[in-house]
Amino acid sequence: MKEEPQDLRERTMEFGLRVIRMFGKLPKTDEARTLGKQVLRSGTSIGANYREANRARSKPEFVATVGICLREADETAYWLEMLVRSGIVSDDKLQSLRAECDELIAIFVSIIKKAKR
Repeated sequence: MKEEPQDLRERTMEFGLRVIRMFGKLPKTDEARTLGKQVLRSGTSIGANYREANRARSKPEFVATVGICLREADETAYWLEMLVRSGIVSDDKLQSLRAECDELIAIFVSIIKKAKR
């Protein structure tokens, strides 16, 4: 069981790095940069908040901090969808990143449910 948090720590780190690389490839328009900065902020904060959650002093603090991870992941999904629906980035270019974001959301929901039991 100790391996799972390490794996998720690495997974959220890799997700944040993918978001950074995606941001660097965005068009240099005001619209793309505005949306890109939003996804950059929320997408890179997921891993930082997950690390913080693992340093929680109590179960309620852990649940609350993982809840922040969930909110940031959900916000990231929103901004990624906005990039696609606005036509700034094609769906196929973001499909893998969006799928990983959805998986992270599902993982955080599961962690919260288990921790609350």
